Amino acid sequence: MTYTAVVIRHVLFEDLGILQPMLTARGYRITYLDAGIDPIGDDRLLDADLVIVLGGPISVGDVDRYPFLDDEVRTIAARIGTGRPILGICLGAQLIAAALGAEVTPTGKFEVGYGPLTLTPLGEQSLLAPLSGIPVLHWHGDEFAIPATAGRLAETPGFPNQAFISGQNLLAVQFHLEADHTMLERWLIGHAHELAANGIDPRAIREQARLHGPTLAIRSRSVFARWLDALDN
Repeated sequence: MTYTAVVIRHVLFEDLGILQPMLTARGYRITYLDAGIDPIGDDRLLDADLVIVLGGPISVGDVDRYPFLDDEVRTIAARIGTGRPILGICLGAQLIAAALGAEVTPTGKFEVGYGPLTLTPLGEQSLLAPLSGIPVLHWHGDEFAIPATAGRLAETPGFPNQAFISGQNLLAVQFHLEADHTMLERWLIGHAHELAANGIDPRAIREQARLHGPTLAIRSRSVFARWLDALDN
């Protein structure tokens, strides 16, 4: 059986990563929409079996400089209204939070690299349970409030809201489970200015990826499989 997955992408190198072959193996036909180039507010996002909104180096509040963000939030809200599956990662999670009426704000901090994640009691009982006790890949400076209709799943010391879930079909995570650690050099090059501006040595992240990437990939696939298995289409 063939399904459709529509993916909103904000920069080319932040793609589906390890999630892409998982979706292909499950019979999903994947279509990427590049934000700011491809029209976002059309029926493809409402009719798709699955919608995924990926990360990027802009903020929800940058709508004056990147007007397409308005279309994204409106279309994501319409998608959520259908009750059909939607996954948000990093900026994608923040856009979902905004579409649900939650505040998204800059923190003045920059959390980047592999670091531990603390699951909430709800998170320990959720599909994120495989992430307990292992470092995940962070790459963000903004934070979202938890929407009123959602449950908080995870936190870090500097960012108390790292993930939320609403029903079976809506999942939003601020960290990057999808990133392929064997391809992370594209991120280090693409975000070189951002890293330098925040005094972060790419060599440190490269070493973290070597140490933690393989285990995180295994656990991340388990998380994605749990979510996909539970979807109510």
